[in-house]
Amino acid sequence: MSAYDFDLFVIGAGSGGVRAARMAAAMGVRVAVAEDRHLGGTCVNVGCVPKKLFVYASHFVEEFENARGFGWSATSPDFDWPTLRDNKTREIERLNGIYRNLLVNSGCELINGRATLVDANTVAVGDKTYTAERILVAVGGWPHVPEFPGSEHVISSNEVFYLDQFPKRAVVVGGGYIAVEFAGIFAGLGADTSLIYRGELFLRGFDKEVREFTAEEVAKKGVDLRFSSNIASVEKLEDGSLRATLEDGSVLETDLIMYATGRKPKVEGIGLEALGIEQAANGAIVVNDQFQTSVPSVYAIGDVIDRVQLTPVALAEGMALVRNLYGNQNQKVDYELIPTAVFCQPNIGTVGLTEEQAAERYSNVDVYSSSFRAMKHTLSGSDEKTFMKMLVDADTDKVLGVHMVGPDAGEVLQGIGVALKAGATKAVFDSTIGIHPTAAEEFVTMREPTRKAVKA
Repeated sequence: MSAYDFDLFVIGAGSGGVRAARMAAAMGVRVAVAEDRHLGGTCVNVGCVPKKLFVYASHFVEEFENARGFGWSATSPDFDWPTLRDNKTREIERLNGIYRNLLVNSGCELINGRATLVDANTVAVGDKTYTAERILVAVGGWPHVPEFPGSEHVISSNEVFYLDQFPKRAVVVGGGYIAVEFAGIFAGLGADTSLIYRGELFLRGFDKEVREFTAEEVAKKGVDLRFSSNIASVEKLEDGSLRATLEDGSVLETDLIMYATGRKPKVEGIGLEALGIEQAANGAIVVNDQFQTSVPSVYAIGDVIDRVQLTPVALAEGMALVRNLYGNQNQKVDYELIPTAVFCQPNIGTVGLTEEQAAERYSNVDVYSSSFRAMKHTLSGSDEKTFMKMLVDADTDKVLGVHMVGPDAGEVLQGIGVALKAGATKAVFDSTIGIHPTAAEEFVTMREPTRKAVKA
């Protein structure tokens, strides 16, 4: 008989925690999961899922307009925010129920409440304590909004999904994918939208040419891009609107200001300091390749370790952890060649190295690129363009990175991610027959490089 109440106690029922808990329980491990908010974590409740639903909604006006060139005529449609908001909420509640059933049916004990670490093998939830041979911290991250005069009047991505009213004017602050995506959502749903970013160009870390192309396309959609700019203060006016004073002295009046200025590990009050668990400067839990913290019985995965903040990465980390602990395996998560997408308008899909990274690591890189107006828009009248790019090591012919800006870029790049993971060369792409007529076939018909990558 074990000396502990559980073999594994999971703190946090987000994507990584739920996957680890279910897999462990299926192996006969006695598992408890503690969660003080909604099941499914950020992704299901205030992240990927509701955001993608809003992205879908924001595309319809453009589609209605594009349809005219194909013979469809219709009066200008009306948008009803409460319908979208409430339908989204019902879908999230349905998913919460599915997560609950998955956990309970797998044999996990689900405990409602905020769990804190007491010692290396003890967790407290409310006035109860539980012991476990191993503890897994999977508490995720939380939006970070800087403090400044009037910061109490702004919202984060947590609140944006539950607005009482949809704004006629909106300001989004930030330069990451959440900021760019929500600028597109607000604009698509009819708000006069500005995006403010303190840097020279948004989406730092992405391929520079992709960033520049995306900025042009986002501006075409009516988003007022204000780079090298920042808000100094916000004042709430008598009519409920907001007046934002920028650092350059200019003023913006708006109905809503959303900050998407990064996320931090949600580690406050969970007892890490009491155990002496090592943390990075931003609070992230430091772990080794086996996701073990400086306290050997305590592990951590997902956004709280701040490696790659993506749901599929948290899932991979959870699966590797359980297989290693309870399946006698020695898996390591490969953080290279992770496909990702930004659901801005148009979408970005990317996998592998940026041109800047490729030029830094390799001495002879060929750049293949293509920019074109998609076939659909020859009739729609839209001036939206699609951009595709491939980076190839000319010495080995290996494809180093592939990038796309255009409709369904994420869908296209998922398959290409498999190809790069398999070590595909440019010759493999060239010998693959395209699907015609599609935009994606461009990736197998780009025969001649447009230039050499140059090291910055």
